[in-house]
Amino acid sequence: MSAKQLLPIIPPLLALLLILLPYIHCAGQVVYAVNCGADAHTDSYGIRYERDPLNGKVGIASDYGKRLLIGRVPPNDYILYQTERYHTNTFGYDIPVHSDGDYVLVLKFCEVYFNAPDQKVFDVVLNGEHTVVSDLDIFEKVGRGVAHDEYIPFKISKGRLYVNSEDSEIQGNKIRVEFIKTYKDNPKINAMYVMKGTLDDVPKLPPISNEPVTPEPLREEVVEPPPSKIRKPSGPKQPDPYSEDESSLMLPIFIAIGAFIPVLFCLCKL
Repeated sequence: MSAKQLLPIIPPLLALLLILLPYIHCAGQVVYAVNCGADAHTDSYGIRYERDPLNGKVGIASDYGKRLLIGRVPPNDYILYQTERYHTNTFGYDIPVHSDGDYVLVLKFCEVYFNAPDQKVFDVVLNGEHTVVSDLDIFEKVGRGVAHDEYIPFKISKGRLYVNSEDSEIQGNKIRVEFIKTYKDNPKINAMYVMKGTLDDVPKLPPISNEPVTPEPLREEVVEPPPSKIRKPSGPKQPDPYSEDESSLMLPIFIAIGAFIPVLFCLCKL
């Protein structure tokens, strides 16, 4: 095929590449995904999050975070971190698993309320026996209004769960992830998914900038007033050449009178 024949098909190929680009970084198979406390959503990597199955059953759904812009993620994925489910007690989700293999549980968090560390602290337990996240303080990790993901790799083999060099029995082809009430405020979760694969298959959040960033609240666009037609001075005010005092204006008259007096004196002597 010649170069001229290739030219017409290049734009469609580029468009297809842009569409498929998010999936290139998401090599594993997602077996479970929930947008906690909110409706279904498809993120920038093509992961489809289902509507929260606990709506109206357990805990409290909150969209308080919608007043914030979320750091570390594109605008399309703000909603995954702006909404959440929290509870005044321990609560959790049942995750179906039907085949052996390596998996990764990705838990998505964002502190949208507190402005200091040591205000909300809780644990995460998998399958009732394995503490996979201990004393999680989201604000201490990343601050307010910034996305934070926890990645928990585990393995399933012959009806048993293996995580952190420990194992436990799986009941009814389901494992349970629980958010444990501790001594500081209430446990919560913004979104989560389980991918069949390894940590290398999971898309990661970008590094946190070294410069502290305070998330700006969402606000209505402010329309600036049109610029004034009156020109502003560009330097120090200059003296007005026409605003001289009266003595300077009379000086030519005095000179003329002074020159006329000798002439008048000479005329009188004639």
